[in-house]
Amino acid sequence: MKFATKIALIATVIGLPVAAYAAKPHSKHDEVPADALAPKISAAQAARIASVVLNGPAPAGEYEKEDGTWRWSFEAEQAGRVHEVGVDATTGKVVEDAWEDGKDAD
Repeated sequence: MKFATKIALIATVIGLPVAAYAAKPHSKHDEVPADALAPKISAAQAARIASVVLNGPAPAGEYEKEDGTWRWSFEAEQAGRVHEVGVDATTGKVVEDAWEDGKDAD
């Protein structure tokens, strides 16, 4: 076996587990439930949208069905209250921008 072929084979064997790890969500909140409609907007895209509304970085999002539609939901504590931002998983539109008392957060 040629040296270049051996190197390519080793790189492939090492690279596959790394690629699989990089492709999977690293937070249980970024995971899409098995019975859910596949989102057109990724968790990362939704987080970028939510960060504009939150005026700062968005925490890990949760993929959930609310009022019959699938969305990414982000909750950030700001000034002793919870700022909740919902991003539609199909369109990327902000569907919720609400403040809750810290004790009322769901």
